[in-house]
Amino acid sequence: MFGEPTLNLARRLVDECRTRAIMIATVESCTGGLIAGAITAIDGSSSAFERGFVTYTNVAKNELVGVPMGLFERVGAVSEEVARAMAEGALSHAPVDAAVAVTGIAGPGGGSAEKPVGLVHIAAARNGHPTEHASHIFPGDRHTVRLATINEALRLLTSIVVR
Repeated sequence: MFGEPTLNLARRLVDECRTRAIMIATVESCTGGLIAGAITAIDGSSSAFERGFVTYTNVAKNELVGVPMGLFERVGAVSEEVARAMAEGALSHAPVDAAVAVTGIAGPGGGSAEKPVGLVHIAAARNGHPTEHASHIFPGDRHTVRLATINEALRLLTSIVVR
């Protein structure tokens, strides 16, 4: 299901979490649980991975990790602010030390001039540290955008774990 580059990123993340006794969670919109899938494809990942939230709708983002409904009205679901709120919400809604969140437009439809297809916001939060954010516009079809998002989310979460 996942290629070797993705599995290597997930393996490194799990190893770093185990070494530091850090439990993690994912909050996923455009990837629909695939980041959690990549992590749990690694043998022994239960020592690092606590849970994944698939929050495809704004209501799910609000109900599961506490993203304020007013935030969607102000900045839209695909935004830095929502990605940060999703990651930080995981820290307060799960017994974890760190979390990664993704929200974006995987396509082929749904884009606009302001928010094109391929735009993804990724945030990683860790207790006691500032939340990190990255945005990307990944070229390609839906599968390519989602795979690139998974890989970048694993990289960003690993970077916040190894601090």
